[in-house]
Amino acid sequence: MEHPCGHETVRDLSNRPADRRAGFARWLADKDCTDCWKASREADTESKEEWLAARRAEEQQAATEWAEKFGMPPLEGPERALDWGRRSRHQLMTAAYTTLFIEGSWDETDWAALEEKARTITRAGWWIDQRDSEGSDVVELLDAATEQDRGTENPFH
Repeated sequence: MEHPCGHETVRDLSNRPADRRAGFARWLADKDCTDCWKASREADTESKEEWLAARRAEEQQAATEWAEKFGMPPLEGPERALDWGRRSRHQLMTAAYTTLFIEGSWDETDWAALEEKARTITRAGWWIDQRDSEGSDVVELLDAATEQDRGTENPFH
């Protein structure tokens, strides 16, 4: 049978019931041959991986620029968690800024106080753990994290 990719293949359909062979043969004829299908899948995987790597690089660049611009301290933790933690912190704080300052009723003084609390949390794992939180939850999350600091060593540093 000839495939849309231009290749011809021979396929034994004797193991299919007689009444299903014609339909299966038509279906096969509408698909690329096995080799082209596999190559296409591998190319898709590579392009997805390339896209994801490019996306992560863009997110990392934005997080780094943001941290420098707003004086956010370096994060601490295992090397493999640092980039993820920086991206998580940036995304969460950006979501909070949008929710509380741009769309909400916060002024610059309110936001500056929240930024100051965020600067005290330097453990990458804490930011990673909060990555699925809503921007509106940042106040409560940072309050809880900094409350634990009163009278004891802060586990989030």
